Amino acid sequence: MVSKRELFLNYLGQTSESPYLIEIEKADGIYMYSPEGEKYVDLISGVSVSSLGHNFKPVVDAAKAQMDKHLHLMVYGEFVQSPQVDLAKYLVNLLPKSLNSVYFVNSGSEAIEGAIKLAKRVTGRTKMIAFNNAYHGSSHGALSLCGNEDFKFAFRPLLPEVYQINLNEYSQLDEIDEQTACVVLETIQAEAGVQIPQKEYFKHLAQKCKEKGALLILDEIQTGFGRTGKMFGFQNYDIVPDIVCFAKAMGGGMPIGAFVAPKYIMDSFKTNPVLGHITTFGGHPVSAAASLAAIKYINESNLVELVVEKEMIFRQNLKHELISEIRGNGLLLAVEIGSFQNVLKLVKAGIEVGFITDWFIFHDSAFRIAPPLNISNEQIIEVCGLIIEALNRI
Repeated sequence: MVSKRELFLNYLGQTSESPYLIEIEKADGIYMYSPEGEKYVDLISGVSVSSLGHNFKPVVDAAKAQMDKHLHLMVYGEFVQSPQVDLAKYLVNLLPKSLNSVYFVNSGSEAIEGAIKLAKRVTGRTKMIAFNNAYHGSSHGALSLCGNEDFKFAFRPLLPEVYQINLNEYSQLDEIDEQTACVVLETIQAEAGVQIPQKEYFKHLAQKCKEKGALLILDEIQTGFGRTGKMFGFQNYDIVPDIVCFAKAMGGGMPIGAFVAPKYIMDSFKTNPVLGHITTFGGHPVSAAASLAAIKYINESNLVELVVEKEMIFRQNLKHELISEIRGNGLLLAVEIGSFQNVLKLVKAGIEVGFITDWFIFHDSAFRIAPPLNISNEQIIEVCGLIIEALNRI
């Protein structure tokens, strides 16, 4: 009999030559289970997606209730659908007043694509500024913004007039000029190994954009909805972006993304040309219903308030000779252990002892900690013990 692993390799398009090849039959809370009953702590939340863990009842119930009403009805933007309207209203009420118009898409890459199109449409400009070691997605436009040539050289030519600068280097902000449509920046550079912008740098950046008439687009795809200890990562810097992009945790495990902007900016998609941005499945009603349930829970519980405390518990309990630094905010952490070989060994040892972690695309000497936000203090101590056990096996 052909195994599921063999079928996976034979029939599914592969993203690397070394997938995890762990078969998961079910998941609940912070745990995932194989058909044989092996249990793994999900230490990365499906890369910052399952912020309320797996099979979270309010999210599942909301999705099931919507499925009993209807699934897809019409391409986005034509019919009035309650799940979309209710979600947009709730999200806008959480954001600064200027960010009052939501465009729903299916993923983070799509949110970035829509945001940069919107910036070019509104400003009439073509130049875009992004950052070295940035990651914004793998579609052509989003890939053009990525700041790692090894990751994108095989797909050139990409979008023209994209210029990369270095994070926290003030002198390079002079690259922003009167021809710049937008500057695109992650609130925390996640795939660069959790590199955090300086608060003062962020203020200088926002001011420079304002002076030159460039739009500041913030990528909150990994940092949004509580992961940094604030509802939105930009709240750590006392700034307000012109456009903000969301996905991942937004859906509570269901696929959905969005970019949000002032209505007068978003309305530019309506004319010259009409249908300036379109999507078939954006804001799918089941995903929208699940998203509203997830965001409501995150906002209306005390979950976000506890994130920084949980970060401290990780820091206090992760002491090992191989760990040279723990970097990050809230429950988005990079743990430095010296080399990519050590990281590969840790990932393998983690599977053996019962947890899932991974590495960063553009930083190879650290592993990722980004568990569900509702992981308990006791579970954190438990998983820290597993990490120490895995480090001892390296």
